[in-house]
Order: sequence, then C-alpha cells, then structure tokens
Amino acid sequence: MAKLNMVEAINLALREEMERDSRVVVLGEDVGREGGVFRVTDGLQEKFGADRVIDTPLAESGIVGTALGMAIYGIRPVAEIQFDGFLYPCLDQITNHIGRMRNRSRGRFTCPLVIRVPYGGGIHAPEHHSESPEAILAHTPGIKVVIPSTPYEAKGLLLSSIRDPDPVLFLEPKRIYRAIREEVPEGDDTIPLGKARIVREGKDVTIIAWGAMVREALNAVEQLKGDQTEAEIIDLRTISPMDVGAIITSIRKTGRGVIVHEAPKTCGLGAEIIALINEKALLSLQAPIERVTGFDIPVPLLKSEHYYLPNPERIVMAVRKVISF
Repeated sequence: MAKLNMVEAINLALREEMERDSRVVVLGEDVGREGGVFRVTDGLQEKFGADRVIDTPLAESGIVGTALGMAIYGIRPVAEIQFDGFLYPCLDQITNHIGRMRNRSRGRFTCPLVIRVPYGGGIHAPEHHSESPEAILAHTPGIKVVIPSTPYEAKGLLLSSIRDPDPVLFLEPKRIYRAIREEVPEGDDTIPLGKARIVREGKDVTIIAWGAMVREALNAVEQLKGDQTEAEIIDLRTISPMDVGAIITSIRKTGRGVIVHEAPKTCGLGAEIIALINEKALLSLQAPIERVTGFDIPVPLLKSEHYYLPNPERIVMAVRKVISF
C-alpha cells in the first residue's frame, strides 16, 4: 500500500472514479495542461483527454453554473475553484440553484456534483487565498459540506462525494496538502458522509475539530501528557450533515468540550455545536464549552498569519481552562 500525501490521494480518487464511471468529468481553471494550481489534477488530462478534464476561463460563477447544467443532464462533474476566496462569486449558483434544484423540481432533477476548494490558511498566501467559509456553506440548505483531515480521509470521502446523489462542497485544507503522508489503499475504500471519526479516545475533555485543525489538536494533546489529561478528539469530517450523535455521546462521557476552527469566531460552526450541546447534553456539562478560533478580521497577510491561526498552545490553554473550572 503506497504512502501518499493529500494531493496524491485526491488525484488517485479522481483517477479511479474517472476510470470506473465515464460520466465523471473534471473542470476548472488550469486543471488540465497545468494540473491545477496545486497539481492535484496532474496527469488526468493526459490520461482522459481534454473532453473530460476541461480547462475553463477564469470565471468561477461560470465554472459552477456549467457544472450545474452538466449534473442535471446526467454527467458527474467535479469542479475545482482555485482558492477559497474565489468561491464567493459562485454563491449565487450554489445557494439559488444547486442547493434548491431537488426541491424546486420536486425531485425530478438532482445535482450530483462536487465542487473542490483548497481552503484555509497557513501557506503565507495573499488576500482571498486563506478563507474558511464552511459556516456560510453549511447554512445553505440542499448541499453537503465535507472537509478531510488526512490523505486517507481525503480519498475515501471524495469517492463518496462523487457518488452522492446530492451536491457536495469538498473543502481541502491546503495547509496539509503535503504535510502528512500515510498509507492510502487503491480501490473502492469509501468513507460514508455524515459520520464523524474518533481520532483519539479520552475521558476528561472532548476536542472537536476538522480539517487542518485535527493535526493541531493532536499536537496539543501531546503537550497535555504531563497534565495527565485524557482528551478525546473528534474529527467531524462532514460539516453538513453533522454527526450530532458522536458529539453528544462524547460530551456526555467527558463533561467538557473545546471546539477548534480557524474561521472567525462570530457565527462560526463552533457556536452551532455549542447550541446543539446545550440542547441535548446541558446537564452533562461540568464547564462551559471553550472555542479556539480565528479572529473576526480578514485573514492577515503572511507576517501576521501565525497570530491568527489556532495552534496547540491556544488549544492547551482552553483545555486547561475547562479542566480547572
């Protein structure tokens, strides 16, 4: 079994699905001859041709609108948006059309498409290249939002996303595109959407994270070993639909929680998760839930980015706060 990074794992998933299903096509800016800005689609046009790996104009709304039409027609498009901040022009297509098509047509049409987006900070990119828009997307009915945290997770979740009958926003944490290598199997090894993963079991506190923040949580737990604190880490995997059962089961066991996300704090997913915990497990809590997040400002440029992004030290402080409450 080969050890792959996330870029290679996603490329493998696309390659296998395109071989398995002739309806699967890839489209986006520079995805063909250049292999994508991060080289995720490298070699696919050479193997499958320009009719199935399509270089598009620099028009994000047009890319997603074209994918919408393809999906209704019966094709399985996988559209790439080069950077997260470029996704906003597509929200018209996503919220007004893609997310509503099944309901609008009373089930006559569906939109089995995937929109792949490199997202998040940590690569010292300029403005519009380090956004974390998952809360906006999760607030949009009719779409699913998936965020992998490792190469293995990326491949299995992408296979399931391409095969799903509904539209999926697949957010790829660019910070860990090449930071992690692990064994990734070839073949039909899917991971179901809507089911969280218990990364590490523990009894004292629940740390809830997704994407690149899972690695930060793991690093924080290493620093907590001297405290003899046993932290449980949950990787949500799918932001929408969210595995509420996994969250509540863990909180009822530990009585304490810390939520980690790099998006701004106000109206972030952490607030929704706290509301769910209050509704379903309030009497199990031994301390208020803590949030470790980005700040309510645009993501800073490279010299200040490290102040903005959650890190193990901030997570450790939050864990110690809820433990000592």
